[in-house]
Amino acid sequence: MADEREDLLADAFLEFLKVERRASVRTLANYELALRRFREWRPSFAGWEAQTADDYRSYLFYLMKQEMGRATVRLHFAALRSFHKYLTRRHGWKVNPLVEVQLPKQERRLPVVLTEKQVLEMLEAPLKMEHPQQAPVWAPERDVAILEMFYSTGMRLAELASLDVEDLDTVQETARVVGKGKKERVCPIGPLALEAVQRYRVKANVREGPLFISKVRKRITSQAISDVVEKYWKACGLPVHVTPHKFRHSFATHLLNRGADLRSVQTLLGHASLATTQIYTHVSTQRMRQVYDEAHPRA
Repeated sequence: MADEREDLLADAFLEFLKVERRASVRTLANYELALRRFREWRPSFAGWEAQTADDYRSYLFYLMKQEMGRATVRLHFAALRSFHKYLTRRHGWKVNPLVEVQLPKQERRLPVVLTEKQVLEMLEAPLKMEHPQQAPVWAPERDVAILEMFYSTGMRLAELASLDVEDLDTVQETARVVGKGKKERVCPIGPLALEAVQRYRVKANVREGPLFISKVRKRITSQAISDVVEKYWKACGLPVHVTPHKFRHSFATHLLNRGADLRSVQTLLGHASLATTQIYTHVSTQRMRQVYDEAHPRA
């Protein structure tokens, strides 16, 4: 019965995240995994209420010995901390033992970005390459539109995949995007990207419903879009491994390099916190330093 009670508490927490916090499927899976892994690690699990700060410190030490990345460790403990916070607020438990556990600092890696020239190579690749005979005749135009939209809007992969024709406003040159936490924002679309989308829609006869479709005329999956980006990265032979997120990094960095203010870039990216966007200023500063070192006679 005790095990069943602990399972019910975990299930109620995940339901709370899903319904009230509108957490994504990925977040739910990560949090469920974190709870399960802790229980599997604990040799004699006596219930969530019996866990102490020392127990969680021992678990932290165990994960670090397994050479788990700091980001993954912090994700595990974010789930556990959130779970205990839920138990104190919703179930009246008096102690959250995770409050006393200090986590390793997050590694701050600068995002890798494409140069403007490399982006242009990627954008031109679909119309220069030969395509398999079984591919739809409109596939090159679709692929150009996908790449142009990534670079023009800075959208996340899931955001682009979920776009419908009805989300586009061709008069205002914008797209309505549903981002993390189901938050909506409006993304401007550059004229070249909008033209690419319009050419693709005409050739593929896409009038309503999913904007980007597969050869069976269903909504294209996120994995299929990633495969599109991968294909043209390999075709271009670029030294940077290009992913959809690299386009997002490049979008933000190139805007800042050309004088955009940080708050505007934050809004365009859909970041909840300005601190998340600030990492791109380091990339811009790094690039500025590189230019200075290469160009100044006394650098």
